[in-house]
Amino acid sequence: MSDTRDVVALILQDHRRMEDLFRLMRSVEADRAAALREFADLLIAHALAEEAKVYPALKRFKNIEDEEVEHGEEEHEEGNKALLELLEVDEVGSEEWDEKLEELVEAIAHHTDEEERTILNGARENVAMERREELGEAFLEERGRQLKAGCGAVDNVRRIVRS
Repeated sequence: MSDTRDVVALILQDHRRMEDLFRLMRSVEADRAAALREFADLLIAHALAEEAKVYPALKRFKNIEDEEVEHGEEEHEEGNKALLELLEVDEVGSEEWDEKLEELVEAIAHHTDEEERTILNGARENVAMERREELGEAFLEERGRQLKAGCGAVDNVRRIVRS
């Protein structure tokens, strides 16, 4: 990870890491279970940090529509549900696992694409770098707190999905 504190760049870095982890989860030569564990932690920490620290702040800026932010939160829920379904598959690499992985990839790819085109472009164009760096610090702090708490554990993902 680079030394940037720009929240837009930090979120984009997480998105690229998620894509890398998808490639590993699809590879029969990789430790797919380890990639899934890292992905689960990253996805949950990333989404919770966005919802706690970034989205509320971005709603205050004109040219970043509340509907886009709320839609992003709805898509986090869809991604969390798809993640839980994959985590609950017993055998890594089974046909069911591969199917659930593709559903997860589709949900996350859709969300990251939309978020990058709408919310993040809006933030890049309308939020001063100083404020983006403040948001980046808050994002990293919350994300780190969630990661330390083991946020991607299946029991925690179940709790998030069912709440």
